[in-house]
Amino acid sequence: MNRVVVSAFLAFFALTQAPAWAQAAPVQQQISLSASGHVEAPQDWLTVRMGLTREGADAATVQNQLKAAIDAALTTARAQARSRQMEVRSGAFGVSPRYGRDGKINGWQGSAEVVLEGSDVALITATAGKLPTLTVNSMGFSLSREARRQLESEVQAQAIERFRARAAEVTKA
Repeated sequence: MNRVVVSAFLAFFALTQAPAWAQAAPVQQQISLSASGHVEAPQDWLTVRMGLTREGADAATVQNQLKAAIDAALTTARAQARSRQMEVRSGAFGVSPRYGRDGKINGWQGSAEVVLEGSDVALITATAGKLPTLTVNSMGFSLSREARRQLESEVQAQAIERFRARAAEVTKA
């Protein structure tokens, strides 16, 4: 599974004398501290975008064909949905004119998507296999919102601890 690195960076500039705006004399000593942290994490969220295209002489016909196919796919996929394991939603939907050599509209084409996403890779791929009228447009892993929040907290804590350690070293010096 792919991994992602979450990083945090802290910086602090401390003046050993009063700030320049509080006195007329220029600041002569300055300390600059910085600290960072990073964590590698497995990507735990799979997103699969599945779609179909239709063409026809009439925009309404193309739209109705797409709607019927997407509605059927959503019904099948939603029967398998489980909170956080696999979520199902519709994706992009569009119908546009097709032009002939003479520059006039000679038909219509449209496309629509269903999005399957969640943490259960086996359930998502099995459900995708049950949608034969759709093809996979894209598939990718990322971090779930919960994992991202947890990692951000860990990295921030790590960076703050490193910052405190550096500040303690500078204070001793």
